[in-house]
Amino acid sequence: MDLKTPLSSALSTKPEYIKALAEMDLHTVEDFLLYFPRAYEDLSQLKTLDQVKDGEKATVRGTLTGLQNSRVKGRMNLTKALFFDAKGNGAEVVWFNQPFLARMLPMETEVIISGKVQIQYGRTTLQSPEVEPVKEMQIHTAGLIPVYPEHGVISSRWIRNKLYPLLHEVSKFEELLPPEIVAEEHLISKPMSVHEIHFPSTRERLAQAKDRLAYEELFLLQLNAVLRKLEWQKSRPKDSPIHPLTMDVDFVKNFLSTLPFTPTGAQKVAIYEILRDFEKPYPMMRLLEGDVGSGKTVVAAVALLNAVLHGYQATILAPTEVLARQHLVSLGRFVAEYEAKFPPKKPMNVQLLIGSLKTAEKRAIQAGLADGTVDIAVGTHALVQETIKFQKLGLAIVDEQHRFGVKQREVLVRQGAPHILHMTATPIPRTLAMVAYGDHDLSVLNEMPPGRQPIETKVVPPEMRSKLNQFIASRIQKGEQVFVICPLIDESDTLEVKSAKQEQEHLQAIFPQFRVGLLHGRMKSEEKDAAMLAFKNKETDILVSTSVIEVGIDIPNATVMLIEGADRFGLSQLHQFRGRVGRGSQKSYCFLCTQNASESTVARLRAMVDHTDGFKLAEIDLKLRGPGEVYGVRQSGIPDLKIASMANGVLVSRVRKAAEHLVEKDPELASLPALKATLAELRGRLEKEE
Repeated sequence: MDLKTPLSSALSTKPEYIKALAEMDLHTVEDFLLYFPRAYEDLSQLKTLDQVKDGEKATVRGTLTGLQNSRVKGRMNLTKALFFDAKGNGAEVVWFNQPFLARMLPMETEVIISGKVQIQYGRTTLQSPEVEPVKEMQIHTAGLIPVYPEHGVISSRWIRNKLYPLLHEVSKFEELLPPEIVAEEHLISKPMSVHEIHFPSTRERLAQAKDRLAYEELFLLQLNAVLRKLEWQKSRPKDSPIHPLTMDVDFVKNFLSTLPFTPTGAQKVAIYEILRDFEKPYPMMRLLEGDVGSGKTVVAAVALLNAVLHGYQATILAPTEVLARQHLVSLGRFVAEYEAKFPPKKPMNVQLLIGSLKTAEKRAIQAGLADGTVDIAVGTHALVQETIKFQKLGLAIVDEQHRFGVKQREVLVRQGAPHILHMTATPIPRTLAMVAYGDHDLSVLNEMPPGRQPIETKVVPPEMRSKLNQFIASRIQKGEQVFVICPLIDESDTLEVKSAKQEQEHLQAIFPQFRVGLLHGRMKSEEKDAAMLAFKNKETDILVSTSVIEVGIDIPNATVMLIEGADRFGLSQLHQFRGRVGRGSQKSYCFLCTQNASESTVARLRAMVDHTDGFKLAEIDLKLRGPGEVYGVRQSGIPDLKIASMANGVLVSRVRKAAEHLVEKDPELASLPALKATLAELRGRLEKEE
């Protein structure tokens, strides 16, 4: 047997159990040993029966006797036994509907039992306890007992029984971490950490095992990120037409002087960081993150114009045609104001390339990209297709696209490996950004421009809905518009949450005098764009949408955001929805509607009322619900972590430094073949997801 032995060969069990394990993605001995507990039950404190209390779960050592198996009320099977501890104290032990226990319980031999205590009229009973003969190693009682994620027939007890005999195989785990890191970080060995995570000898050992496995888990992700960053920096071909661009301080001053407002300090820092990257001999890979309304567009405009003024082409990519058109309008305004005050020798040629253009228009723009007459191309991801050729692409900005796929990067390498700037309005905690975007440098816009009105946010219980409807009608009658977000497209029998289609019909019935539009993810791109455009042009008063609105368009006239089933969304996603309003001069509102009155739900939604800072809400989300919820969707490039937490900023930073140091010393990982092979497997999995 070895770590790659199939579980069907390693375990003595029925086919239904092997099938259930396969459904859990557990196929080999290695998979099984790396299936970690989700929690631990502390049954380490042994008591005698005179020390136990009513209602507690107690662990007691003694003997079982007087076994009885009987039926009660026709159907229920009752298994009873008497239990006596070392002092001679007695209790009754009861199991329900487990008749097979009668032939399995160890009678008249010393056992340890753990179960819930019930004391009535001086009689002590232990209900459905775990029973285990006293032996050298207890795996179900008398210790820190692992509790695993269960599935179908696979229970925690079954896992403990089957896993314990395989523990001798942990010695076959290779050390992936460099010996110097293990020594410097005072980490225990990989085999010992896997053994202790399943059957900890002490709390201290369990903590050490978790630390060791968490470190390795994050180290692999950070090492992958550091190597990807290095590969991108080396990706520019020697004959590339792109050269380092000297920072033109006068241009920046001139451009900022044309703005009708004073940029924030954070915007100035981000502009400086980006233009400094342009001066380096390798291509930039930077993430610009900032809350809704923090001014990313201004920073992007400086970067785009700077590239063009140095003789290069630039492009900005958006996820939808509507958003691409919005960028075209914003950028056109910046360019017009700059050129009016500082007339250039040749006006900048800014063009829009989207799927809905006529074929002749597309061909003309593609020809302009190829011959260099188009300076800036604004469009969708069609701009990085194999067929598109830029004459001299110096900068690509990607808006609201959390990750660039491997194939798209390959296309950009063939364009000469231009500088890349990703932008996102999802505030991402720095620790998470260091993992999810570890191959990027980071610029953060954490200041809001002055004058933005705060959005009034309220949690709305069901009994307040009629009052809310009256409020909505009053806002629409004043000429304002309303967003309504629903978690689902169609009605669901299993989830008590409103669907978008159902809500559209419902609202149209409540407000027959108003026009109610619909937007959801199953619509074709042109249908989505048409729905958004109708709302922007005030052809609809209320837009009912699923979460596709999260990456949305600027509708200054929309002043009310109503979110149905608000408890179904993460805080970061709710904050993104809220950012769709408050973009004009009128006061705006966000209403969080929920049927769920549980304490945890109300407390989480209260955070939306209490905090307007997206970064703060993202931090709370990361701790409460994990990295997937910070984006509102499961994010490729951020695999589910078994042990580590991305909220552990100290560990993330420590691991990052260690990964950078290793790559500096051994970029090919030539001295660490096991680590290199494991990293290759990880990369293969991540690239499949992209």
